[in-house]
Amino acid sequence: MTAPKPAVAVIEDSEDLREELIFFLERNGYAAWGAGSAEHFWKQLHADRADIVLVDIGLPGEDGLGVIEHLRTLDRFGLIVISARGAQEDRAEGLRLGADQYLVKPLSFPHLLSSIEALWYQLERRGSQASSPPQAAGSPSKWALDHIGCQLISPAGKSLRLSQQEFSLVSILLNAPDVVMSKEVLAEEMYRFATEASGHRIDVIMSRLRKKARDKRLRLPINAIFGKGLVFVSGSG
Repeated sequence: MTAPKPAVAVIEDSEDLREELIFFLERNGYAAWGAGSAEHFWKQLHADRADIVLVDIGLPGEDGLGVIEHLRTLDRFGLIVISARGAQEDRAEGLRLGADQYLVKPLSFPHLLSSIEALWYQLERRGSQASSPPQAAGSPSKWALDHIGCQLISPAGKSLRLSQQEFSLVSILLNAPDVVMSKEVLAEEMYRFATEASGHRIDVIMSRLRKKARDKRLRLPINAIFGKGLVFVSGSG
């Protein structure tokens, strides 16, 4: 059975872009609605469901940063900034106030879709972990990360020591198993405060990681999907 998709609200004062985003999201199976200002959004939020909110910063009246700050206090929304402001200090401020991701215009729609899918998986996983009883300690039955030793542990108990960058990359993928994440999304997650996050960095890290795994005769559970990105395959041993 197909997992339910989140409802997405788009707060964007450009009517053309707002309608284009709503059309794109609906075409990809999402329930979506839009608002041209923060005031309109707050009114419509009482009537329409939203799980993830796309927020432009430069809004008339209350700006997008104020919206993000207030929504974060409610602690039930995924928040993605969509803004033409791409300076490092703008990114840092948006993330500091509570945005989960910060995307710079002009938007890559496939990149946006990957960002929404990855964020929704993380939100669902966070909710299921909060409602599930703690698991008993023991040997891992699936791939796991050793945060203290900075290692990837296989279901068979074999370990692969990771650099900090390798650990960050594997952690992002492991937290969203079976979700294909573009290299741009991965770079955005790993280098949130960088002026420009490049997917080429992900290629370099993966090249080093694969060599380490080959040297240890360990088959990584990370697959490259041509033209789309990387995916952590659950159930692989």
